[in-house]
Amino acid sequence: MTKNTVADVLAKDPSTTAHLAGAGTGHRVLSGMQPSADSLHLGNYLGALVNWVRTQDDFDSYFFIPDLHAITVPQDPASLAQRTRVAAAQYIAGGIDPERSTLFVQSQVPEHAQLAWVLTCMTGMGEAMRMTQFKDKAAKQGTDAAGVGLLAYPMLMAADILLYQPHGVPVGDDQRQHVELTRDLAQRFNHHYGETFVLPTGFYPEAGARIYDLQDPTSKMSKSAQSPNGLINILDEPKVIAKRIKSAVTDTGTEVRFDRDQKPGVSNLLTILSAVTQKPIAELEAEFEGKMYGHLKVAVADAVVEAVTPIRERALGLLEDPAELDRLLAAGAQKAREVATPVLEDVYRKVGFLPPVG
Repeated sequence: MTKNTVADVLAKDPSTTAHLAGAGTGHRVLSGMQPSADSLHLGNYLGALVNWVRTQDDFDSYFFIPDLHAITVPQDPASLAQRTRVAAAQYIAGGIDPERSTLFVQSQVPEHAQLAWVLTCMTGMGEAMRMTQFKDKAAKQGTDAAGVGLLAYPMLMAADILLYQPHGVPVGDDQRQHVELTRDLAQRFNHHYGETFVLPTGFYPEAGARIYDLQDPTSKMSKSAQSPNGLINILDEPKVIAKRIKSAVTDTGTEVRFDRDQKPGVSNLLTILSAVTQKPIAELEAEFEGKMYGHLKVAVADAVVEAVTPIRERALGLLEDPAELDRLLAAGAQKAREVATPVLEDVYRKVGFLPPVG
């Protein structure tokens, strides 16, 4: 997602011109990534974090760590707490500025769960069960083994979004259905109780959005990959990163050119190099004309190591002072609640709940 892409989407969607409770005077965006691993991976960084950093210049940006979503599957409590801090440290190290953006942890803003209950009560059972991610995960786990939280996940995501009245939600294409449900629920609430929510627009970035597994370049890079060798973690040692890239699966032939169908391995390496260096793929194809796959791998390894090593070092430095990291997150949660609380109070009043006490 580039800044121009965001602006174009906002300009085309008339619903984003509304400025309702908490919407402020400028366009607002919101996004987050689960703390479900010990490190963000290269796909998280190039597909999401890089784009988030760009939005800080032109938009009122809210970024959060959705730890409530994380417990839809079993979690070790100590690991979850550590992974939440690790994610926060990498957000900041990757360029999210807590002074320019609102950075917070989902569970530290109780309004998320409170609004989620209202939205859950407005969602039909069939509507919830049609969500593709629920069907896929329930099929893998078995419906009886899947928790109710997995079914309610999209309603919590809708609450995450609607609490902040954002005009834009930068997410991966796999979240498109959830954003559409969020818009449906917002319209449903507005129709039943009066204008309340801004209808958010999903941003589905193209450049750098899909980084594929280095060992299986037909599958998206994921922490759940069968082999760790296909994964590049931001907190990996530089020599580990370089070794995995140099061991990446390539394709038949010797020509370095982009062809997702015929050359998925080479195409993935070109995508990574383009995203890291900001060079167009056509320029890279010309640069590597007549060269071997080994030359491409070395260039990708060097570029990725150069890009992520400063992020790794700063993140590790932040993690050495967890009290300061917690202070930054507490300040972000307070900023988030200043927006979320009046929105929830408006919802509660319209639904018919009595005024809060205390």
